[in-house]
Amino acid sequence: MAENPKAEPAPPEASPPPTEDAGPVVEVVEGGQEVGRLPLPRRPRGEIFGVASQLLGAARIRVMCEDSLSRMGRITGKMKKKMWIREGDLLIIRPWGFQEGKADILFRYSRTQAQYLARRNLLPASIDIFSTGETPAEGTTTS
Repeated sequence: MAENPKAEPAPPEASPPPTEDAGPVVEVVEGGQEVGRLPLPRRPRGEIFGVASQLLGAARIRVMCEDSLSRMGRITGKMKKKMWIREGDLLIIRPWGFQEGKADILFRYSRTQAQYLARRNLLPASIDIFSTGETPAEGTTTS
């Protein structure tokens, strides 16, 4: 059978919406306006939250991770000169699959960003040192 050359081509199949390589993000909204986006750890890739606990030098930092393990974090090459990390900073890290006690540091949150994540209850309780303490502790009464 010969096809009709004047026939219209079939409509393209509906393709799924493009996925971002950036992973999950949190929309930061203040005063009804979006002011930014914060990346979250990509759990399928093994990324987790951590808190810098000790500076070791040579782009290495001791990190207390959300799974209650202390790992030696390494600042990756493209971030060495751009990212300055202090003790107590909230980080996104990716533990190494072949050495249990080591990890790569992928992102550092500013203090304000970390407090925002704590207010939104996006941080695990094991590393949530950024809460402001606005709510009274259980068992106490306010007069």
